Amino acid sequence: MGNRKTLVIIPTYNEASNIVGLLPLILDLGIRGLEVLVIDDNSPDGTADCVRSFQQKTDKVHLIVRDRKAGLGTAYVRGFKYALARDYEFILEMDADFSHDPKEIPNFLLSMNDYDLVIGSRYVQGVNVVNWPLSRLILSYGANLYTRLITGMPIHDCTSGYKCFRRKVLESIKLDKISSDGYSFQIEIDFKTWKLGFKLKEIPIVFVDRLIGSSKMSKKIVYEAIWMVWKLKILSLLGKLE
Repeated sequence: MGNRKTLVIIPTYNEASNIVGLLPLILDLGIRGLEVLVIDDNSPDGTADCVRSFQQKTDKVHLIVRDRKAGLGTAYVRGFKYALARDYEFILEMDADFSHDPKEIPNFLLSMNDYDLVIGSRYVQGVNVVNWPLSRLILSYGANLYTRLITGMPIHDCTSGYKCFRRKVLESIKLDKISSDGYSFQIEIDFKTWKLGFKLKEIPIVFVDRLIGSSKMSKKIVYEAIWMVWKLKILSLLGKLE
């Protein structure tokens, strides 16, 4: 079906212990045209150096190092612009901490034959989350239910960070107008894609909480997501969504 060149974008901050194992697993899938872009926020644990070392073995891994910790949303926007400036047709978001199984990547690309945004969903077929405390599971599930009810999006997992875009989706979104970070970034990008009329699909994944390192979750991220849902809804109703 023409260009199948794919870029997997992985934002990192202090993920040296994880990235050294994740990169070979992705490339060992043997998917033609697949490359990886790591966007590191100047991790003090040497994540970028681990990536540079791996780059000596392959030309399929790329690296951008930012001068400070600048957030998930801006990292993905930087990655999207990198992809659009080159000839990538499919662009994947993925976490560095093994919570997203790289073996699911072929399933995303298969679904891209018929859809424009494919979301790896923890909640589309029951609840598929491993190693989370009940309190965090309730928070996540409730936040997604809340988002779906307020916005009307036909998505069960609006905060999933494992997803694949067709190039034309990101070309249609005003990336410089994206103002959110963390989980709210995922909500914003999903909502804008849906409102632009693109075809969305959720595929079931099993989310396994990180075994190495610490979560980047904070109260600020949660509060931002709560506000973002209403902001998107109101802007959409007023016809001012950009």
